[in-house]
Amino acid sequence: MVSVKEILVDSLKDLKEAELKAFQWHLKEASDIKVYELEKADVFDTVDKIVERETQEEAVKITLKILRKMNQNQLAEELENKHKEGAVDSKAVDVDYNEFSNTLKKLLKQDYERILDGNSEQKTYLTDIYTDLYIVKNKTGGVVNEHEVRQIELNRAAEDTLVMCNDIFKVQRDTGRQNRKVLTLGIAGVGKTVSVSKFILDWAEGKENQEIIFIIPLAFRELNLISGNHSLMGLINKKLLGSDKQLSSLPKEEGKVMFIFDGLDECRFSFSFKNSEGFTDVTKETTVDVIITNLIKKNLIPSALIWITSRPAAAHLIPPDHIDQVTEIRGFNDEQKEKYFTRNSKPDMSERIISHIKRSRSLHIMCHIPVFCWICLSVLQPLMTRENQDKTPTTLTGMYIYFLLSQMKRMKEKKQSASLPQSFEDVVLKLGKLAFKQLQKGNLIFYEKDLEECGLDERDGLFLSGLCTQMFQKEKPVSGRKVFSFVHLSVQEFLAALYVLFIYRNKKTNPFRLTLVDKLKMTFKKNSLVDLHKIAVEKALQSENGHLDLLLRFLMGLSLESNHNDLKDLLPSLKIKAEHMGQTIEYIKQTIQNEESSEKSINLFHCLNELNDDSLITEIQKYLNSDGLSAQDLSSVQWSALVFVLLMSEETQEMFEMQKYRRSDEAVIRLLPVIRNTRRALLQNCNLRLKSVV
Repeated sequence: MVSVKEILVDSLKDLKEAELKAFQWHLKEASDIKVYELEKADVFDTVDKIVERETQEEAVKITLKILRKMNQNQLAEELENKHKEGAVDSKAVDVDYNEFSNTLKKLLKQDYERILDGNSEQKTYLTDIYTDLYIVKNKTGGVVNEHEVRQIELNRAAEDTLVMCNDIFKVQRDTGRQNRKVLTLGIAGVGKTVSVSKFILDWAEGKENQEIIFIIPLAFRELNLISGNHSLMGLINKKLLGSDKQLSSLPKEEGKVMFIFDGLDECRFSFSFKNSEGFTDVTKETTVDVIITNLIKKNLIPSALIWITSRPAAAHLIPPDHIDQVTEIRGFNDEQKEKYFTRNSKPDMSERIISHIKRSRSLHIMCHIPVFCWICLSVLQPLMTRENQDKTPTTLTGMYIYFLLSQMKRMKEKKQSASLPQSFEDVVLKLGKLAFKQLQKGNLIFYEKDLEECGLDERDGLFLSGLCTQMFQKEKPVSGRKVFSFVHLSVQEFLAALYVLFIYRNKKTNPFRLTLVDKLKMTFKKNSLVDLHKIAVEKALQSENGHLDLLLRFLMGLSLESNHNDLKDLLPSLKIKAEHMGQTIEYIKQTIQNEESSEKSINLFHCLNELNDDSLITEIQKYLNSDGLSAQDLSSVQWSALVFVLLMSEETQEMFEMQKYRRSDEAVIRLLPVIRNTRRALLQNCNLRLKSVV
């Protein structure tokens, strides 16, 4: 059984270009379709307009009338015969959508009222832990060629229009228009999926967006696992309803149906927006990628609302002309961070945690990510009950070391009640191997075969006992195949750095060197830690999107002698010897001096921070505290240090006075990261206009 739209497309698809133009001319005379609506319209667009405006019967009558006016009698006869033969699904208009909508709401409420809150052993009521996130309108889609943590650091002070999650698809007050297709960007773990879950739950509970009849969530990590051909209605019935009574069609009125595609960055099939043929039948079977592409192109359910979420690096997969509005989730602002800690700990404890985090700028910035707030809470809460707090971590590396130590403590407690087949060290190294291999491929989600390649089996006692679940989590989508991921990208990067250090120390192999020749060279070379650092720095700088930046920071922090005792607790078999970090520090400083990009240099300053070297920072701060800075002819490395100090300053700068530092074109270029991060930039007496370099 085929739809009216498909019959009409079949009848018109053989019209030549001039004939189609003639048909459209007659159509404007026979209906209320406006001239501009058919400009550049092909057959599919033309049919969409007819079906949107007319009933099924009237759409066929108008088409028949126009074809006969044009002496296309054979096409008219074929169309009439198909219609009379009952090929059209005449029952579709009689569907009781309210009954199906109520069923869907009940099912979605069950699915979305509880979520995993960091710890995947137990679900928590979403309404008990939900905190509104910082969502902004964003026309550009954000920076996509940097590590995601760098994007947080550079976007702290941006001025944007705030948007509440439930208002994204409502009529805009300023324009009077409704966004039909919205792309929401955000770094890993910032809260995209939680925002989607809250939107769906509020709808299912009858609180918001009740003008929508159906909300159909189709996460890409689940769509990846669907093989073979399916129809759109078949997917909906299987994914959402799963009952004997099947939904045969969807409402055609504007804004009554909404599709949510969560996690575009996790998509493992390809789109072809330019070359794909129009596909209009919701009951006809095809591949998943064709269905999704044609929903976005408005060939299937033209009146539907579409919400896509993605990490910024994958935003290019959807052409901009197919998106009405881009929004961006920035995570927690400073007030929301404090609200999180206050809500989840006792008042005196939350004050101490907030105060500690504020003293470390890198930790405070990372707390824009809700998952990182959870990590901080799980680490700092027990540590701050001790009298001696000298070991309370102040760096990212220290925070993640203690996070792993807390997991090891849980394992010891479990061992008292259960016989576990592997040691904690074994599992950490296997997870580290998985993390490193998949990070190099750019993957955040994995399947059972990926685990097996690294010697992991989710059926063994360590997984079943819950020991790994605070670092690693699994889901079982409708396809039945399990999907695995780390609780956050930073956890994956930390475990990857731990694995790199272990392999280099114990196996005398550099994981970054991929060729056999390189591996042979390293066999005959002294196993020097500085060699590993140099290669890691080189690989990180070569990365187009900075996907190894945080791994590099962690690797530097793990190399510090002050962390050796904790590392030996985590990995007893790790071969550690004290090495002076002076060579590495000097190499990083030299690299900063030669690096043309200030933004890439900033990550190297974070590496120096992890190595507890602040010589350059101290030097620049002396300049900042004096009145003679503008007269100084700063070197390249000093300019980069200045940018780092300004970006990491405790207070967001309301105004950046360019003339205070240096009046030159070079100064504008070097200070661009700061200029982007301030609310006002005074560029008086500069020869170079900002627009030409931003």
